[in-house]
Amino acid sequence: MPAKQRTARAVKSDSRLGHLPEWNLADLYAGIEDPQIKRDLDRGDAESRSFAENYKGRLAQLTDKPQELAEAVQRFEQLDDLLGRLISFAALVHAGDTADPARGKFYADVQERVTAASTHLLFFVLELNRLDDAKLEAAMREPALGHYRPWLEDIRKDKPYQLEDRIEELFHEKSVTTYSAWNRLFDETIAGLRFKVGAKSLAIEPTLNLLQDANAATRKAAAQALAKTFKERLRTFALITNVLAKDKEISDRWRGFVDVADARHLSNRVEREVVDALVEAVRAAYPRLSHRYYALKARWFGKKRLPHWDRNAPLPKVATRTIGWREAQDTVLTAYRAFSPEMAAIAEQFFDKNWIDAPVRPGKSPGAFSHPTVPSAHMAPTPLTLAETASVFGEMLTFKRLLAKVDKRQRKAMLAAKVEDMLNTVVRQIAFYTFERKVHVERKTGELTAERLNALWLEVQQESLGPAIEIKPGYETFWAYIPHFVHSPFYVYAYAFGDCLVNSLYAVYERAAEGFAERYLQMLAAGGTKTYSELLAPFGLNARDSAFWQGGLGVIERMIGELEELG
Repeated sequence: MPAKQRTARAVKSDSRLGHLPEWNLADLYAGIEDPQIKRDLDRGDAESRSFAENYKGRLAQLTDKPQELAEAVQRFEQLDDLLGRLISFAALVHAGDTADPARGKFYADVQERVTAASTHLLFFVLELNRLDDAKLEAAMREPALGHYRPWLEDIRKDKPYQLEDRIEELFHEKSVTTYSAWNRLFDETIAGLRFKVGAKSLAIEPTLNLLQDANAATRKAAAQALAKTFKERLRTFALITNVLAKDKEISDRWRGFVDVADARHLSNRVEREVVDALVEAVRAAYPRLSHRYYALKARWFGKKRLPHWDRNAPLPKVATRTIGWREAQDTVLTAYRAFSPEMAAIAEQFFDKNWIDAPVRPGKSPGAFSHPTVPSAHMAPTPLTLAETASVFGEMLTFKRLLAKVDKRQRKAMLAAKVEDMLNTVVRQIAFYTFERKVHVERKTGELTAERLNALWLEVQQESLGPAIEIKPGYETFWAYIPHFVHSPFYVYAYAFGDCLVNSLYAVYERAAEGFAERYLQMLAAGGTKTYSELLAPFGLNARDSAFWQGGLGVIERMIGELEELG
């Protein structure tokens, strides 16, 4: 169905998996030809212009009329929700098949209309942040405006990095033809790649999945196919990387960010010192974590070193099976229900309402993500560090429940799989972050060649993987397909942050389960209305304390120790 959004139906992509759900976006719009889309685009444009006419240049006066200022915030919220709904739908439709020209045009057209409309709204946050602190504080005593205190206080954290209104408008309008355009080029290039593995020509997702195949020859063939195709398109990926790094450098310089990752830290509402402490702790732990585990895994395979394509190989002589969709769904919901019936009820909606898009399809955006679309109350945008906590904690609940039911051989396989998952979440992502830092710092002095990007990639990979992983020719190009480098610079440390946080949280849960679920759900419900330090306080945790990170890393160490004992 190239030009229309797929409806909520089951897709049978693999008889062993059962029927896989394809997402239903009808909660947003019926399809790309839904006439409501044009009506909402027109309404968004008209109401944004009207909003600017009503309030631009007047907010300072409204501090003496807090009820009117509250009404302005409410109108802004409604417009933000309307425009957010449009762009969310367009982005999700495009992600479903980035190779479809009709979807690409639809996404681009909606993006342009939404960008144009929201340009009229830029003044609002800029003017709010120019209000006198004392006057705004007094105005927030009015309950209607005080309701928005968390949002008002949050946006004021961006105040030091805001530019003059006309420059902000220019940056905003040109986003469609600058970084957004390069993001789209990357997505469509990746989606169009094909990798020849044996007699098959595969898209990137199934090819990457073959790196976990039980057959060693298949893993090697997949890795070589990935390397060959990446190398053929390396100039394009190098150009995208260089342009986006330069685009970010320009923006950061104009806004006054000192460090290359400071903009991400600000959006995550986390101090640079906290992230630096995390990175230092993980890098110092490489020998105790990844180096130690991969040396153990090599011994399981009867080797001193494993080629890089065997890094995520299943354990030898351990039977594996394909788990059907229905069984997987039941397993997850059962684990969630044992922890909190409320948490299970929330998760169940995703299955019941087809909010999940499971099948692998040609053109589908690779990887996995959760999209919040619009909450109809934008007071609490969730920082990435907290968003990753929710998913990783759910994984830990499910893993622990499954682990309690298995025999010794299965336990070894499950522990190994979990350790590898945690290494990919912590060690690999911090290596990614280190690579990004090197690229962005070096880009300040000139363009990086593809060969230089390859060299930086190998440098961080060798450091993080250790001597037991043999990096074969071709792996130097594997930086090219990582979407986070393109879409969300420096996003990746949020995975490690979330994993270490979950490990620490789970330790608290195991020590004192009574009342934990309620506190945990309250933490998630708070979203961006509280700082991470406020969120962690009820659990007795402090991310500024180095022991916090060591505690999270210690969980991985203990699992590796158990694997060594299991032999």
